[in-house]
Amino acid sequence: MFIGIQGSGKSTFYASYFADSHLRINLDMLKTRHRERTLLETCIRIGQSVVVDNTNITSQDRSRYLAMAANSGTPVRGYYFESRVKECLARNEARSGTKRIKEAGLLGTYGRLELPSIDEGFADLSFVRISSPGEFEILEWQP
Repeated sequence: MFIGIQGSGKSTFYASYFADSHLRINLDMLKTRHRERTLLETCIRIGQSVVVDNTNITSQDRSRYLAMAANSGTPVRGYYFESRVKECLARNEARSGTKRIKEAGLLGTYGRLELPSIDEGFADLSFVRISSPGEFEILEWQP
């Protein structure tokens, strides 16, 4: 599960590290929670590895996925993406069309961001930062 505000590198990280092995579940693509839930339930049932590539900024947001995984005995690894507002705004400005969100939306997301905790039900947590364009540094979670 990815956790971070818009423009923090989540989708690029997915493309670099998981595109060949995990199905990407993203509310922006699926459009409804019903579709998202149905796809995730199916993936869990058949043993398909997935990445939930949403902002997942609050413990409540994350709990819907963690509960589904826990009910099936599926461990969840969380990746928290460093969310430096100035840098995320710049990356967002470089986007085009519907991929670009309004600045107020990004700032609102940042204002609601809650750091994850292993106690939420994660098997493991990592901290991810962009070290250079297209390059990531993955660090052990330090609560």
